[in-house]
Amino acid sequence: MVHTRRLPANEAAARRFAEELWLPYHRDLEAAVDDHELVDDVPLEEEVEFRLDLLDSDTYRAWVAVEGDPTEEPLADLSRELVGFVTANLDSCPPVFDRPDRLKIGDFYVQESRRGDGLAGDLLDCVLEYARERGTPELSLDVDADNERALGFYEKVGFEPYRHHMTVPVEDV
Repeated sequence: MVHTRRLPANEAAARRFAEELWLPYHRDLEAAVDDHELVDDVPLEEEVEFRLDLLDSDTYRAWVAVEGDPTEEPLADLSRELVGFVTANLDSCPPVFDRPDRLKIGDFYVQESRRGDGLAGDLLDCVLEYARERGTPELSLDVDADNERALGFYEKVGFEPYRHHMTVPVEDV
């Protein structure tokens, strides 16, 4: 059994999140996606500080999936395995545009051993509940074009392409 819970804005929880979920997520992307190479010595202290700043925001949320039954025990003290996470941030629309605010999914990760068992849907439900609480009518996200598994999941739940994000090295132009 797995349960989801909100990542609290405390240093110990943010550190555990960075070490056990954020870094493995980016290592998985590094192996599967072109142009997602990490530096050799990833500065986790900077990620912890960055995450804490986000978690202090009124518009940012992160949820983690924890192996086992729900408990009130602090996330940093749990001996249970963390097996996935999702983050989301409010993307407010400037009043000059005729579109609603969106809740933008940032990072979305499920450990390989847990893929295909519904955990991604459970994490997405956390985002949907938050969007409904805020009265935000749309979700958005960016996904790497060569991340076929993620693309398949997002299309399956109803996401549709909206824009193409393109890059080019300056010296190539």
